[in-house]
Amino acid sequence: MWLRILLGANGLAAAAALVKAPHLGDWPGVFTQFAAFVEPLLLAILPILAALREPLRRLPPRAGQGAVVGVAVLLAIGLFDFWRFFGLTEARADELLRAALLAAMAAALLLAYFELRARAFPKAVAEARLQALNARIRPHFLFNSLNAVLGLIRRDPLRAETALEELADLIRVLMRDARELTPLSEEIALTRQYLDLEKLRLGERLQVEWHIADVPGETRVPPLMLQPLVENAVYHGVEPLADPGPVRIAFARDSGGGMSIAVTNDATPQSAHSNGNRMALANVRERLALHFDLEARLDAGFEAGRYVVRIHLPLTAPR
Repeated sequence: MWLRILLGANGLAAAAALVKAPHLGDWPGVFTQFAAFVEPLLLAILPILAALREPLRRLPPRAGQGAVVGVAVLLAIGLFDFWRFFGLTEARADELLRAALLAAMAAALLLAYFELRARAFPKAVAEARLQALNARIRPHFLFNSLNAVLGLIRRDPLRAETALEELADLIRVLMRDARELTPLSEEIALTRQYLDLEKLRLGERLQVEWHIADVPGETRVPPLMLQPLVENAVYHGVEPLADPGPVRIAFARDSGGGMSIAVTNDATPQSAHSNGNRMALANVRERLALHFDLEARLDAGFEAGRYVVRIHLPLTAPR
């Protein structure tokens, strides 16, 4: 990424030098002058953007791009003032404006290039990645659920039969084409079936709270988006506890016209059992990116002693 930015910015500087040079033989000298301004600017802006990547990622896509352009303009102005202070460049206001505009145009062009490159990512490669990510989702509760069903066969054969049907539904979803989005209502129903199976093992230790606000059930989401997050909450926030552990699943519309989903459990940062959930989070995060690009995101962290995973999704049709 850094190499593409460096090559792209220097390529733009070379093109500008070619336009500005009065004669073709003057081009190397003019390019050297431009590079003397471009290189320090790049070496300053790249580490700053790397440090700000998490806050920028939380912004809406266009706001994040505008913030990047703004950082480039501010650094260009600062660098120009630094040079002007030491008498290394002309002190005219139009030169300062020219430097700011060139920085803004270069940043905007590079951002447009990366966006076009992301949109032009080969569809076959993206589909292969989706299939691979979906294939990695093999819930460990399958073996536990089978053992729980075996324990029910003699005591409650009807419940054991229902549990096997729920387990078959989960396996059917695992075999579904990962390229197909599924209605949110089906994802919620599937997660309820999963929790019913876990209830066979954990009994009253598993306490589930559902909070579903005005969210349309026909909203399309990636299959097995919610279940792995709830499975993490059960595995890392309920199983290690001797007392009942609540798992809270909340849906609501957000202020940006999209939808937010929050899965909360009582795991603590010091719990050794709570350290193995990053693979599932990374899996869901990447599948969201492949389906919705920058319009969806997943955030996770500890808040007031509870572990919270939040997903923000658009309610419109995905790209």
